[in-house]
Amino acid sequence: MMRDTSATDARDEEARSILQRNDRGGYTIPTSGLYPYQWNWDSAFAAIGFAEFDMDRAWAEIETLFSGQWSNGMVPHILFHVEDEGYYPGPDVWQGIGPIPSSGISQPPVAATMARMIHAQDPDAGAHHIAALYEPMLRWHRWFMEWRLDRGAVCVTHPWEAGRDNAPDWDVGLAAIDPVGVGTYTRRDTSHVDSAMRPTKYDYDRYIWLVQRGVRLGWDEAAMLKDTPFRVADPTMTFILLRACRDLAVMGRDLGRDVSEIEGWIATLEAGAETLWNPALGCYDSRDAVAGTWSGAISNASFLNWYAGIDRSEVLPVLKTVLSQSKYGVPSLASSDPRFDAKRYWRGPVWGMMNLMIGTGLSEFGYSEGEDLRVLTGDLIAEHGFAEYFDPTDGAPAGGSTFTWTAAVWLGWASPNKTGA
Repeated sequence: MMRDTSATDARDEEARSILQRNDRGGYTIPTSGLYPYQWNWDSAFAAIGFAEFDMDRAWAEIETLFSGQWSNGMVPHILFHVEDEGYYPGPDVWQGIGPIPSSGISQPPVAATMARMIHAQDPDAGAHHIAALYEPMLRWHRWFMEWRLDRGAVCVTHPWEAGRDNAPDWDVGLAAIDPVGVGTYTRRDTSHVDSAMRPTKYDYDRYIWLVQRGVRLGWDEAAMLKDTPFRVADPTMTFILLRACRDLAVMGRDLGRDVSEIEGWIATLEAGAETLWNPALGCYDSRDAVAGTWSGAISNASFLNWYAGIDRSEVLPVLKTVLSQSKYGVPSLASSDPRFDAKRYWRGPVWGMMNLMIGTGLSEFGYSEGEDLRVLTGDLIAEHGFAEYFDPTDGAPAGGSTFTWTAAVWLGWASPNKTGA
């Protein structure tokens, strides 16, 4: 089939323009208005987009992210580089304790993997960047291993930490919270995006209660572990950290470092991943570490095992079934689930960067579904633009527009020009 090269070239240019438009000097915002600060995993994905046309700017993105690293090794999920009084919850609410005003939680650690991908494109130019970033990345991974494990799987202590904010995986944990004392607040997200596409007030009250709890405890990890109502062992975090540790170990060996500590983490995480296997679903699932219950959700995180280097044949038929029910890739929740909502954030929509990770893992194991997923994602963006996320049934754009990581996914993976398809 002949492809329209002019249309592809135009999309490439549009994607570059979005990255440049969302550039705030060393870091990008996800999109103007809705997200006015630097978000952790958004930035790491942005870097692979910049690497397609400005390698120095790509490295700056990751280096700026690590400029906010806390003394305990944690890299926050938001860095408040500038003031924006309209955003809630802002730095005055979070009261982070790092070198830059920040939130008090982290996000999926994709940075090491994205750094290795960028480095592979120009090893000579990237060598000194990897050397400078290696220890900060090591300290961040160590923080996860010290404070976020349950039976070897990585837990989240706030839904925002997983990046999958309102996924059904958190319903049991959130239900255990009585958000007394939260008070009144004004959300910014629903002033920019239809509230039907965003988390509900029920969820948001509990998100803020968890933030306020962290502030009361001074973001002391040991104190926050005690009597916590919310701690969920999560495939997103577990698989992404496992992949990141594998990539960090490769970079460490290249630098001549002793990577035995990282190798130990890899073994722990591999064993931990198996505690997330839900035999009733035939795939990986979130496990509430407080209540001891499964979420019972077949989500896009359920299929990150290949990205993490784990090939489990039983998962493939489940993935194929899910894909058969979605036109443009892996929905954030299987449409057969009664909690499915095609346009509400992480309860149904398709996300480009999740497709990227799932597709990359499948391709690395030689599964044709990986390339199929790349093409589907390219078709989705080509037809429906650079939205934050998309309705899996018809591709309708949802959430924020002119979105950084969707532009980066196009440039770094989904564009036909990336592979010469």
